[in-house]
Amino acid sequence: MILKTASLPLYLRHIITDKGTEHPFTGEYNDLDEPGTYLCRQCGLALFRAQTKFHSGCGWPSFDAEIPQAVKRVPDQDGRRIEILCARCDAHLGHVFQGEGFTPQNTRHCVNSLSLDFVTDQAVTDTEEALFAAGCFWGVEHYFKKLPGVLKTEVGYSGGNKNEPSYEDVCTGNSGHFETIRVVYDPQKISFTQVAKYFFEIHDPTQKNGQGPDLGQQYLSVIFYYDAEQQKASAQLITELTKKGYDIATKLLPVTTFWPAEKYHQNYYEKTGKMPYCHHYVKRFD
Repeated sequence: MILKTASLPLYLRHIITDKGTEHPFTGEYNDLDEPGTYLCRQCGLALFRAQTKFHSGCGWPSFDAEIPQAVKRVPDQDGRRIEILCARCDAHLGHVFQGEGFTPQNTRHCVNSLSLDFVTDQAVTDTEEALFAAGCFWGVEHYFKKLPGVLKTEVGYSGGNKNEPSYEDVCTGNSGHFETIRVVYDPQKISFTQVAKYFFEIHDPTQKNGQGPDLGQQYLSVIFYYDAEQQKASAQLITELTKKGYDIATKLLPVTTFWPAEKYHQNYYEKTGKMPYCHHYVKRFD
């Protein structure tokens, strides 16, 4: 299990760890109607299948059933409601209500969108996560979306000293952030080592001043490790490449806050129909 608390921005921690509530009708999943699975944003456990989601009109995503043993119920501190938590990591999800008659199950799990990740896989039971920087995040995401076993990608900014940085802030090169991608994957289909190998093969890990024509600190190569296992696996891959003659410039840094980039940056090449200008695949491992 990868516990992602260290990478959660403040507004997510307010919901997930401080038991806050997002404003009604503002969550990205409130009106989503697509087959798939909803995951715990903090630990990646599969919590709800999309076929159990329904429109209750309450302003938050509603589900009439959870995946068995994935959701814990406890009395809320207000003494009136029943709080629901991720059964594995105790992330706050929302509340559960019964007897309202919305569905034959007569149950409504009222969940904050910010407590969830959505993936289109309808059978996944658990996920893990990796954070990488490898130059312009448009191209990095383009390639990671092609990798079998990867369920979700999100581009953003990590490693800096400014809360809620904008693209303009990061482009100055003064905020300390790197253009970063969050990769959610199914560990039953692909390992962290395999994901990290792919990272080293879709960009030039020897370039020390950026990536391709994009120069600057924000475009440097970084693996942000969540735990000692990710750190060790990454270091072993660097050693392997070094033995092959590569002068690796990739930094290994502990995970810091991941700030999602603006909407127009997400799935950029998919939206525009363009192709990456400074990334291409080069096989570097046997």
